[in-house]
Amino acid sequence: MEKDKEHEIMTGGSRGLSKKGVGRQDRQLNTYDWLADVPGNAESTDLVEVQFKHTRKGYYHNVNNLPLKKGDIVAVEASPGHDIGVVTLTGRLAKMQMKKANIRSADDIKRIYRLARPIDMDKYREAKAREHETMIESRQIAKDLGLQMKIGDVEYQGDCNKAIFYYIADERVDFRQLIKVLADTFHVRIEMKQIGARQEAGRIGGTGPCGRELCCATWMKNFISVSTNAARFQDISLNPQKLAGMCAKLKCCLNYEVDSYIEAGKKLPSKEVVLQTQDNDYYLFKSDIMAGMITYSTDKRIAANLETISAARAKDIIEMNRRGEKPLTLQGEGKVETNVNGTVDLLQGDISRFDKAKKKKKKQGGNGHKNNQNEVTQQAHQNENTGNANNANATPPSENAGQSGVSNNQNRQHKHKNKRNNHRQHKNGQQQNNNAQEQ
Repeated sequence: MEKDKEHEIMTGGSRGLSKKGVGRQDRQLNTYDWLADVPGNAESTDLVEVQFKHTRKGYYHNVNNLPLKKGDIVAVEASPGHDIGVVTLTGRLAKMQMKKANIRSADDIKRIYRLARPIDMDKYREAKAREHETMIESRQIAKDLGLQMKIGDVEYQGDCNKAIFYYIADERVDFRQLIKVLADTFHVRIEMKQIGARQEAGRIGGTGPCGRELCCATWMKNFISVSTNAARFQDISLNPQKLAGMCAKLKCCLNYEVDSYIEAGKKLPSKEVVLQTQDNDYYLFKSDIMAGMITYSTDKRIAANLETISAARAKDIIEMNRRGEKPLTLQGEGKVETNVNGTVDLLQGDISRFDKAKKKKKKQGGNGHKNNQNEVTQQAHQNENTGNANNANATPPSENAGQSGVSNNQNRQHKHKNKRNNHRQHKNGQQQNNNAQEQ
């Protein structure tokens, strides 16, 4: 009774979501059933959405009127035999999802037999345990046959009578011989399905550079083509290593915010327009699209005399230039543009500051006498510079002081070397005396 109460407490809290609509969240491509609390939703249609391994879904008729809910494991009709899947949607939303999947033929809609029994689950686990070994062995078979293809995943049917091989190929592949060899090796019915690189990444899964699980492995089912124009609209550097995802294709997330950037970019002036003032001509250097701030430079190629103004101010200057007027400065009379959002541009700092720190650490590990000498010489030069700045007539004493410091340091080094040489000669003399005594 206590365990049942704990289970009720854990699953009873809605957190703003319907418990019936959420169901289990351990399935990929899980859809929130926002119609679950509507009265008569389950009885409106007998269509049920069932999800299998990873990205494969199917739609079935609940002909036996089973009290199904989201998360139930069921045995469904297959060709041949039966398959085991998880119920992900029921009611009217399942019917809407079926229309979205473009399933129109009645032959594609099969039946749900029953809720999965312990015997069905044992056979299902046995089938799933064979998938990885089958995939590795099938890859070797395809390689031996010389086929230009890669088998990315293998999915066994719940009754172990059929296996689906998902493969990737750049060109058309004649795998008739491969099917014969696979059928003789694994003694199951073979079905080949070609997938793309994005589908393969979704089936394998992983973590993206954002720190979250891949979108293609969690909720994305339909993949839209991504072009480099999406990166250009967002002012993202066209670096293939940064733009590519786990599938080695352009990241799908490049399309998420491109519409917002296009709308915000329409409010900015053209990049080709040159702003004219009484002193200089200013060219567009960079722009913060979402903040509406534009940075101009007096040179087309390099950053020189950078000035950051708002888009409204830039349009005002453009209108003034059209009338033949030139403002005194870009900022306006006595106005200084400030960073509204409080952001800091990291590129304006010294990028080599980290390299300098590393060089200092390397110097510390070197010869100590050389470092001391370098420090003394640096101090001498600093004394020379300070002496020159304070008093021009005092340059000879400062130079003499620097030279004397260097000479004193050199004398100390000579004394140290002489002491080491005398110590070595003393050791050598002792060794010679010992050898003479032994003889």
